Amino acid sequence: MEPIIVTNLTKVYKSTFKSRNVTALQNFSLSIPEGKIFGLLGPNGAGKTTLIKILLNIVFPTEGEAKIFGEDVSNYKIRERIGYLPENHKFPLYLTGEGLLKFVAKISGYNNADLNKRIDELLALVKMTRWKKTKIKKYSKGMMQRLGLAQAMINNPDLIFLDEPTDGVDPIGRKEIRDILINLKNSGKTIFLNSHLLSEVELITDRVAILNKGELIQQGTVEELTSAKEVYEIMLEELLAESLLGNEFQFLSTVNSDKRIYSAKVEDISSLNGIIDKLRGRNVNIVSILPKKVSLEEMFITLINESDKKN
Repeated sequence: MEPIIVTNLTKVYKSTFKSRNVTALQNFSLSIPEGKIFGLLGPNGAGKTTLIKILLNIVFPTEGEAKIFGEDVSNYKIRERIGYLPENHKFPLYLTGEGLLKFVAKISGYNNADLNKRIDELLALVKMTRWKKTKIKKYSKGMMQRLGLAQAMINNPDLIFLDEPTDGVDPIGRKEIRDILINLKNSGKTIFLNSHLLSEVELITDRVAILNKGELIQQGTVEELTSAKEVYEIMLEELLAESLLGNEFQFLSTVNSDKRIYSAKVEDISSLNGIIDKLRGRNVNIVSILPKKVSLEEMFITLINESDKKN
């Protein structure tokens, strides 16, 4: 069963003046596979937070439906299977790290006799054991994020929502959090990740969806979205003569002359094979042919700009 299924979801924030109504989501549909890390991307105001709030039943949709584990999000019982780390969370500063986890455990319905053991395990997992008895008011931003991740896992949830989980965390800490999330995925957990750090998302997510102005504009695996399907980089055994590049092989452009790498933009796979045939016809040995990739950030900016032009 897919943990999250959203169908034709629309959310309009209404104003006294109809002209000031804000459509945060429009006819939005999405499904998220089980046991994967899913990344939700979009600029500020794209509708990401609204979607998360609807899934958590904090905000109600204007139209459409959202289901978690096959149940409508209004069913409070599904909360027992959900963990959540909000962005810019505000924990009570007078509590200790241990005290916060005990409080969250109680409101999450986690009443197991092994609570103290569970707390110790989670604090060790996020490397906060030595701060267990320290009041939160003395925590740094990075320590607050680590504690926030621990509280999101206190009830051993099957689905975890993380809103900017590495915000304020140093590079080593981000790597540690990535490792934690991968281990959670490997144990069968589904993770819904919202982050502005696209380099982090690219490293860890299995699938991503891109929102802009309330509409889904693209979704797929990171591999699918970052492959420039019409551009290939071809490494040759020897450099081509400039005269050949200017005439017979004018469809090739030099990317790196030291490594003998050329770029070819083609219409389809048949065109690529035609280029290979021409090179072999000239007795040119081909070392490798790879589809060109762009970074997730480059792809994201391109898609958002294209979407804005249409609107």
